[in-house]
Amino acid sequence: MHTKNIVTAGKALPDATKALIMVHGRGGSAMDILSLATHLEVTDYALLAPQATNHTWYPYSFLAEPSHNEPWLSSSLDLLQELTAEVQQQGIAAEQLYFLGFSQGACLMLEFLTRNAKRYGGAIAFTGGLIGDKIYREHYTGDFAGTPVFIGSSNPDIHVPIERVYATSNILQEMNADVRLKVYDNMGHTINQDEITQANTIFST
Repeated sequence: MHTKNIVTAGKALPDATKALIMVHGRGGSAMDILSLATHLEVTDYALLAPQATNHTWYPYSFLAEPSHNEPWLSSSLDLLQELTAEVQQQGIAAEQLYFLGFSQGACLMLEFLTRNAKRYGGAIAFTGGLIGDKIYREHYTGDFAGTPVFIGSSNPDIHVPIERVYATSNILQEMNADVRLKVYDNMGHTINQDEITQANTIFST
């Protein structure tokens, strides 16, 4: 289960008009994902990066049956719920709240947002998809009301099949997210400069 360990950077929450929650990948850390901010147009943002216990949000592949990743998956989703609520209690509206994740962190972030769809500032998923051995449409409720979402992924990717990326994009679009999906041939399991550029089109609006 996850202890609440949040690393912060950028503006202090009381002084910020926008906030960005950054979710690291398996084997990564809050500091790793925060280091991306030097490439992002987020100077006016409060930056918050939760740290996963033992550097993983859940033990098995995101394509495993969800029950196999319990109780860690629910614990991780609860952590994002608590952090989101805390940021809003500090006066940042959901419309000014942004999310970014890489790999396992992108999967977790997409799963959380799609279970709690509303108008957010925006979301950036660097190589991720909705969680489960299949798409559990009944898990997903709400309306994104035009929230801009960028999803970038490699084809192929060693962890995230492109079919799940497309299926995820379709669900988000059904729920009224403004999805921009870009697939990069043989990019590898990484983040490229074009993805950073795409992210900044969302952060700078």
